[in-house]
Amino acid sequence: LIAPPLPTTTIANATAIANNRSRYISILEQFRSDQPPTSAKMNTPGAVLLAPSPAGTKYDSMYYLKGAAAGGICCSVTHGALTPVDVVKTRVQLDPVKYNSGLIGGFRQIIAEEGAMALTTGLGATAAGYFVQGWFKFGGVEYFKITAATSMGEEKAWENKTSIYLVAAACAEFIADLFLCPLEAVRIRSVSDPEFCDGLLDGFQKMAAAEGIGGFYAGLVPILAKQIPYTCAKFVVQGNAADSLYASMGKTPSEVSGSTAVGVSLLSGVIAGVASAIISHPADTLLSKVNKAGAGGDGPMMTRLANIAKEIGFVKLCTVGLVPRCVMIGTLTAGQFGIFDTVMGALGASKFHFHNPNAGK
Repeated sequence: LIAPPLPTTTIANATAIANNRSRYISILEQFRSDQPPTSAKMNTPGAVLLAPSPAGTKYDSMYYLKGAAAGGICCSVTHGALTPVDVVKTRVQLDPVKYNSGLIGGFRQIIAEEGAMALTTGLGATAAGYFVQGWFKFGGVEYFKITAATSMGEEKAWENKTSIYLVAAACAEFIADLFLCPLEAVRIRSVSDPEFCDGLLDGFQKMAAAEGIGGFYAGLVPILAKQIPYTCAKFVVQGNAADSLYASMGKTPSEVSGSTAVGVSLLSGVIAGVASAIISHPADTLLSKVNKAGAGGDGPMMTRLANIAKEIGFVKLCTVGLVPRCVMIGTLTAGQFGIFDTVMGALGASKFHFHNPNAGK
């Protein structure tokens, strides 16, 4: 038996359905390809930071976000790791008569009297405070220096790079210290008085109840006097030291391997750390003293600071605790720049460097 032929209208309808089905599949595939990543992908930790910048926009908001994150990580890790050294340094500054046997002797004395855990006093406040500070400091320096360099042009930016570093570092540090100051006040109070609080949150609650908001910013003037010169010296010295090291190799940062670049960051960081520690040490001593209960007597902040400076004397203000601070800051600064460059590379960002347009001519 032979099946009767299908009606012409049936064949036409079937052909139209097949064509429409192909068209719908094509539209659906195009729609899927145009959609943003799924919420599962977007919620993956670090997905935003790992996202590339749009083509042709090397220094965009995503670059600054990565710079801020790298700065927060490097400062939190390094300051947190050096908490034991900072505890000894602060004790020496607060009570040089009792802690008079140097850095190693200070370690031994604190462990013998209070146990090894006393060396971790203030760790929570240190890690949290310096993550926030590093976020604004490193992110801010990148933003301000790139903005200035872009507006000036390559040649003028190279000629004025020291001034750019100074202004960028000062502006970024001022903003960062407004966030750091309350956490630093809790840290110093807990180091000077181990019985003061049981952790960061408890310290905040007790200081707020006892002294109000003003208690958190009692050390703002000395912290600005310490941190702004310190940060300016750190970025100026490190930037120039790194440029000198690259010049001695006859290469630019983009022409060396990743390990060599990190090595340059570490070495220039040590040099910058020691220089900035010496410059900012007097203000650091004042900061440690003024956050101790009752230090400097009563009255306005400037009066208290003047009283503390008179009691200590200029020489001791500049030298007491300086050696452990140089060890701490030299190590810390080297670690910060090494970690910062490593994290920036891991996030797919190429750190901004000033370039001499006349090099090789």
